[in-house]
Amino acid sequence: MFRLFTLALVFAFGSGVVQFANQTAALRAKFMKEADPVRKARVLGPLADAEFHDMQQQLAADNSAEAGVVARQLSEEAQDCRKALDAKVKDPEKHPSGYKELQISVRQSLRRIDNIVIGLPGDEQKPFLDVRKDLDQMDRELIHELFPLRPADPTAPGAPKT
Repeated sequence: MFRLFTLALVFAFGSGVVQFANQTAALRAKFMKEADPVRKARVLGPLADAEFHDMQQQLAADNSAEAGVVARQLSEEAQDCRKALDAKVKDPEKHPSGYKELQISVRQSLRRIDNIVIGLPGDEQKPFLDVRKDLDQMDRELIHELFPLRPADPTAPGAPKT
C-alpha cells in the first residue's frame, strides 16, 4: 500500500513538473509571437514566474549552470520587451502602459534573483549576479523614464524648510 502511495506521489509531482515546463514553453512562444509591445510586456510577468520555477527546479537538481542559462534568457526577454516598447512609445511618462508592467516584472525578478544568490556558493553566483546587474540597470532606467521630473535632492529629515 505504501509503495502504491509513493508511486502516486512521484507520478503527480513528475506530471506537475512536465505541466509547468509545458506552460513555460507556451508562454515563451506567446511572448515571441506577440507583435504589440504592451501585450508583450503583460506576458513577461507570467513568463518570468514560469522561468523562475524552472530555475528552482534546476537548482534543486544541482544544475546551477542550466539555471543560469534560464536567468540569462529571462534578462534577454526583458531587453527585447524594452526595445519593442522604446520603438513604439516616445514618452513613457505620458503613455506608461507596458513600461509599468515591464518595470514591475523586472523589480520582481531582481528580488527573486537576490533570493537565489543567497543560497548559492560563491563560484556559482556569477551568472546570476551578471543578470542581476543588467536587470538593475534596466530597472533604474525604467523608473527614470516613468518619473523623469523628480526633485534632485530632497531636504534632510528634520531640516528646516526655507
